[in-house]
Amino acid sequence: MVQSTQHSPETADMATRILEAAELQFRHYGYSKTTVADVAKELGMSPANIYRFFGSKSELLEGVCDRLLQLSLSLAHSVAALPISAEEKLRRYSITHFEFTVATMLDERKVHEMVVVAIEQSWSVIDKHIDEIQSILAGIIAEGMENGEFVKGDPAHIARCFGAATSPLHHPQMVAQCIGKNNRASPEDLTEFAIRALKV
Repeated sequence: MVQSTQHSPETADMATRILEAAELQFRHYGYSKTTVADVAKELGMSPANIYRFFGSKSELLEGVCDRLLQLSLSLAHSVAALPISAEEKLRRYSITHFEFTVATMLDERKVHEMVVVAIEQSWSVIDKHIDEIQSILAGIIAEGMENGEFVKGDPAHIARCFGAATSPLHHPQMVAQCIGKNNRASPEDLTEFAIRALKV
C-alpha cells in the first residue's frame, strides 16, 4: 500500500486516482485479465509509477476493496446516527446494506471477480471491516436494551449473531446465489426474523 511516510495531498490524490483506474479495469476486464501495466496505461503513466504506491496487483485489489468497505462503513455509521428507534436502525442497516451490496458488488447477479478473490484471500482489511460493523451493531443493540426494545444481554455477542443471521443479505457471494430465488427468504423477512430474536 501507500508508503506510510508519504502524506502529501498530491500523493493521496495519486493513490486515489490509481485505485479508481484499477477498479474500472477490474470491473470491465476482470481481475485475472488486468495487469498493472493496463492500469498504468489507463492513467497515462509507467508501471513503475504504480509500484511507487502499490507493491503488486493484489495490493491494488486490496485497496479497491478497502474503498468499497469504507463506503459500507460510512453507511452503517449514518444509520446508527439517525434519530429513530434501535429496532428501526437495525432494519435500515440490514436493508440498506443489502441494496448497497447489490448496487456496488454485483453485476447481472454475478459477483465481481475482484470481490470473490478478495474474500477467498481473507485479507485483514475484510476482517477489520467485520469487526467495525459488529461494533456499530453492538452499539445499536445496547441502545435498544437500554430503551427496553430488546431483552438484556451481551451486545457484542448478540451483534455477532445478528450479523451472522443476516449475512445472506450482505455477503456478496451469498447475495449473488440467493437474489431473485423464490425458495429463499426475502431481505425484509430475514431482517424481521433477526430483529424478533432480539425481543424474545
